[in-house]
Amino acid sequence: MTSIKYYIVDVFAEAKYTGNQLAVFTNAGALPEAQMQAIAREINYSETTFIVSEQAVYGGYNVKIFTPAQEIPFAGHPTLGTAYILQREVIKQSVQRVILNLQVGQILVTIDNSGANEPYLWMLQKAPVFSKEIFSTEIIAEVLGIQISEIDTKYPIQAVSTGLPFIIVPLKNLAALKSAKVNLSKYYNLIQQSSAKSILIFSPETYYPENHLNVRVFCDFLGVPEDPATGSANGCLAGYLVEHSYFGNNEIDTRVEQGYEINRPSLILLKANKKLPSELIEVHVGGKVIMVAQGEFL
Repeated sequence: MTSIKYYIVDVFAEAKYTGNQLAVFTNAGALPEAQMQAIAREINYSETTFIVSEQAVYGGYNVKIFTPAQEIPFAGHPTLGTAYILQREVIKQSVQRVILNLQVGQILVTIDNSGANEPYLWMLQKAPVFSKEIFSTEIIAEVLGIQISEIDTKYPIQAVSTGLPFIIVPLKNLAALKSAKVNLSKYYNLIQQSSAKSILIFSPETYYPENHLNVRVFCDFLGVPEDPATGSANGCLAGYLVEHSYFGNNEIDTRVEQGYEINRPSLILLKANKKLPSELIEVHVGGKVIMVAQGEFL
């Protein structure tokens, strides 16, 4: 009986059993995509990744990302978690950078191995693209089951993409964020008209004073009702914060909480700035990765 090796890691985690779970399969090039999808559905994490080849191609490693529902071109915590496994189990030596070849293109991950504990990993995401479509506060309030007055109308409700688009919704406080509950029929009506299929809501009030924002992310379309830590969505948020000068300038260095409402507390680090004269926004998303388990799929 043949088997394939896999690892489970917690990403954007400060301790085991927090952050966002990820299963990473190594040397998975012989698996057909249908089987990869079936495995991702069996594991049922937000995402599962497959290292298609353990040999570098054009300087990077070919990787495929699946949610329980479908393959996607990019996701944040799978990128960091897979880079961690590539360094530890494939490259098998301490390196400062790993490149992943994803559907969205090559993504660079830098690894800070200088600490005594688990390293911090940072990904350079694609420059954010801002949709011209601005969403109605009335419609979004209905989708989220909140009051219109709880949305911070000083900033737009806008779709942003750094490889995977998200609808970014600014809220006024933590109470509004905690009370949000997606109305699925109104949600699916909304995303029929938008390229963005997932929603990020954020609040300037946090559980812990050392953090700057609290975030929740809803991805029912991708088979993930609520995600505990979403690097791709937070990369979009980083671009949004800079584009709209949320903190009063064109540069951020921000700590984001996510996952507290579903008992998977996570910490996501964001750095972004607007490059002149190009006006392009450079987005870096970082966090820790912690190994939890390893095994074989039969």
